[in-house]
Order: sequence, then structure tokens, then C-alpha cells
Amino acid sequence: QVQLVESGGGLVQAGGSLRLSCAASGSFFSIAAMAWYRQPPGKQRELVARISSGGSVTYTDSVKGRFTISRDNAKNTVYLQMNSLKPEDTDVYYCYAEAQEGAQRNLFAYWGQGTQVTVSS
Repeated sequence: QVQLVESGGGLVQAGGSLRLSCAASGSFFSIAAMAWYRQPPGKQRELVARISSGGSVTYTDSVKGRFTISRDNAKNTVYLQMNSLKPEDTDVYYCYAEAQEGAQRNLFAYWGQGTQVTVSS
């Protein structure tokens, strides 16, 4: 079992910055991919950024050049630096992680509880 604890959400004016953090803890062999998703009201959860265990990154087009995902493997923590925030970035942001567990190193997916990001115009 893995617990993901997020922090760093809040209220910011358009053009401002926020940094989200998500720390994984529990019983696992290693953390593989980590990612951030967001879920607009009434819509499906969508990928914002993803980072592999080796550091390869993927971003959704709307955040390219503004958001940066990074991770600290020693701390099992993923970060999302969000700059030049826009009102349309307002959402609940969810941390996602894949953990290798057990003797067979099976992969299991976990979600954080979500953190609210609100960008005022």
C-alpha cells in the first residue's frame, strides 16, 4: 500500500506561480512513473504532466512552457512548478504514482486526495 500526500495548492492571481508537491510513503519496492492530473467540473480527469523513473517527461499542450514536473527519487516525491498561471488552470490537481510491490514487483496505481488550485483573473 502506498499513500500519496499532496501539498502546495491555493489561491493565486493570474500570472502568478504555485508549486505542488506529492510525497509517496508506505510499503513498496520502488516508485515508477509519477504524474499530475486535473479534473475540471463535470469532466474526466486529464493528464497535466508525467515523469518516468528515469526522468522522461510529458506535458499536455496547454501547459507546455509554463509548468515543469520534476521528482526526487530519494524522497519519492514529485513536484509541479506552475508559472504564468491562467484562470483556466483552476482545478483540483491530483497526484498519481505507480508503485512496484511484492516479490513479483507488480505495478499498482495510486491517487492522491487532490489539492485545489484557484487562479483569479
